[in-house]
Amino acid sequence: MKRLYGVITAMVTPFDENGQVMLEQVRNMVEFLVKRGVNCLYPCGTTGEMFLMHEEDRKKVAQAVVEQNRGRLTTYIHVGAMDPDETIRLAQHACDIGADGVGIVTPAFFGTNPDAMVEYYVKVLHAIPQDFPAYLYNIPQLAANDLTSDTIGRILELCPNVAGIKYSYADMARTYEYLGIARDFEVVQGADSLFLPTLAMGCAGTVSGCSSVYPEPFVKVYEAFRAGDIETARSWQNLANKFVRALGAGSNMAIFKSGLQYRGLMAGHMHRPQIDLKEEQAQELWKTLRALEEKCPEGMIIRD
Repeated sequence: MKRLYGVITAMVTPFDENGQVMLEQVRNMVEFLVKRGVNCLYPCGTTGEMFLMHEEDRKKVAQAVVEQNRGRLTTYIHVGAMDPDETIRLAQHACDIGADGVGIVTPAFFGTNPDAMVEYYVKVLHAIPQDFPAYLYNIPQLAANDLTSDTIGRILELCPNVAGIKYSYADMARTYEYLGIARDFEVVQGADSLFLPTLAMGCAGTVSGCSSVYPEPFVKVYEAFRAGDIETARSWQNLANKFVRALGAGSNMAIFKSGLQYRGLMAGHMHRPQIDLKEEQAQELWKTLRALEEKCPEGMIIRD
């Protein structure tokens, strides 16, 4: 069973002006991330505008990522959807195409009590092979539902294929609580700026949207941490945090797409009703990124 670890890049989804997925650009982004040393790929999540995509488009993106990756990096497909049956179909598809596992966000928008949460995950997780791993995904500030440790414990008793949780909220106390749920239960944090602190707590890695644009400093953080050089890791985390702030900390995926364009990758447009950055906003972003790049060690930021 391959688990998520290290720099887990939450990939953007490039759309053309008509909202169609640009699969060739998806493949280019896989190559970009492989060459820059990230550890895992995580397409079709929040950064990938998942709820705005049609089911068939999500399947096309998942397949393009798996095919282009060719087993080089661990690849988990986010499959959570508003309709549980769609979630099941996406999870089964991810298994069929050879992904390493899936991520499944909690039910969203409509309030869900613990019993309904358990029922949802049991239904989805029992519809895929019990040796096909899944990570729960809790992002309460957007989903409007929170996944407590007690509820997770109930799910684990019924679903042996749960490998861990992606927690995309900057709550260190809850993150630490999650780490104590079970011995083999892994936690990956979604707050890019907390990568090093949460590694030190025992988390396996970060699911980072900002690393879709600038993977280099995050890779350096993880390399230094694995080598036991905490001071160097802190230095790289400080640099990573400057890029996180410049990129809006994941608050607007249009910033990521404009940043990728600055780096020479065609990231396409936002899916409606989201909109792209205005020209003056993009130019201001590029100016900021240029200034940050100039402060990086020579040769760190490579342009293809």
